[in-house]
Amino acid sequence: MILVPLRQTLIRSGLKYYSSALPKTIDIDGKTFKTDDSMTNVTPNTLALVGRNLHLNENHPVGILRTMIEEKLNSTSNNFKTYNNFKPVVSVYDNFDSLGFLPDHPGRAKTDTYYINKEFLLRTHTSAHEIPCFQRIKNFLSKDKNSNIPPEQLTDKTGFLISADVYRRDEIDRNHYPAFHQMEGACAWKRNPDDPQEHINKLRKDIKQLEDQLAQEKLKITLVSDDVSLEANPKQDYMSDLEVNLCSQHLKRSIELVVSEVFNQKIESMKLLQKNDSNYKCEIPTELKARWIRAYFPWTAPSWEIEVWWQNDWLELCGCGIVREDLLLRSGYEKDSSIAWAFGLGLDRIAMLLFDILDIRLFWSHDKRFQNQFQKGKITTFQPYSRYPGTSRDVSFWLPKGLTKKDINDNDVTEIVRGIGSDLVGSVKLVDVFTNTRNNQVSVSYRIFYQSMDRNITNSEINDLQQKVCEAIVEKYNVELR
Repeated sequence: MILVPLRQTLIRSGLKYYSSALPKTIDIDGKTFKTDDSMTNVTPNTLALVGRNLHLNENHPVGILRTMIEEKLNSTSNNFKTYNNFKPVVSVYDNFDSLGFLPDHPGRAKTDTYYINKEFLLRTHTSAHEIPCFQRIKNFLSKDKNSNIPPEQLTDKTGFLISADVYRRDEIDRNHYPAFHQMEGACAWKRNPDDPQEHINKLRKDIKQLEDQLAQEKLKITLVSDDVSLEANPKQDYMSDLEVNLCSQHLKRSIELVVSEVFNQKIESMKLLQKNDSNYKCEIPTELKARWIRAYFPWTAPSWEIEVWWQNDWLELCGCGIVREDLLLRSGYEKDSSIAWAFGLGLDRIAMLLFDILDIRLFWSHDKRFQNQFQKGKITTFQPYSRYPGTSRDVSFWLPKGLTKKDINDNDVTEIVRGIGSDLVGSVKLVDVFTNTRNNQVSVSYRIFYQSMDRNITNSEINDLQQKVCEAIVEKYNVELR
């Protein structure tokens, strides 16, 4: 008998995430898409999240944070056009090819990405929309009256902000969920060949505005370090040292303005809670220490990350940098014509910190006890309405002879578990791998933690789910349970 390689088995068995055979078409956000036996791996549980649009809910932590960032960045010069309604289904070209992802880039793998078919997927990042946004501000910068962009999509801004739900196959724990939310932004300046100082003067003026506004902020940021060295973080050849210096200053002051705003809101909520709750014990900072460190990102050079000192630890908040000219050229800019900066951040992770939410699944709860705790424009401390106990179950199995742990992907296993247990699954962890020295057969064990955010769960209910998980793993991977 010839063993089918496990990776091929996973491709076929992935179709069985549906309760019956894979349908020929699936409807997503009002559109119908054909499925593909060799590529479709999007699951009903994940598709059920499409359209929730938490980032558009002004009374949801993710939506509250998004609005705060947008309003603060636009408070200086109202220079950023906001895009919050891009649809989640995008082409493979827009998500990967247009951004220069190599054909063998791991991000393209079915283990990491939800594919609808060979041509379409659920976006894995907001960057899938950045080229159209760069094109829109390009037409204003260049005053291009012959643009093919529809008039309603044109903008008089030189910056943009994109917020959206994004989707990735990932591990399961309190910080990871198949859907989450990103925000990215950019700001550009056009060089004037007839006046080489024009954009320099504009940058200096814009920086002065930002510095004046920062000086008025209630919460002062103390920079303990600001790595401006270009060693191992080189600039692009087409930019001068002065341009890099000014562009990076504008970028960093813009991000610091946002950080000051949201953490001031957080500190005010802590003060209020301390005043009203004698049991609340927490050291409330009077200043916010921050540092800029070197980083690497595919689309910016040089690049940085900002970290803040919070509750005795350095926390990364945002990655950013000077946009690589290659991306501008892909967006239709003329060579050497413009300079720009960009940033990206995860809204959910920052919202968890600011609102004291310990499990990312809570964001997706329909429970009014969660939803009613938040309101537009305010950062408040989440009050757990109940801590329902959880329970763990292990699933252990022998791989078919000749296969090793490298032949099974953890994300595939967690997707199977999530497909059965949905939001009752709190985490899935690989806990053991060993090889039987007598027959070289490999054993693998995963520990599944079940817990509901909204109700009690019974042993009978969990045993039933665990039985289905075990049966699914046996069927899909042709393994022997231990």
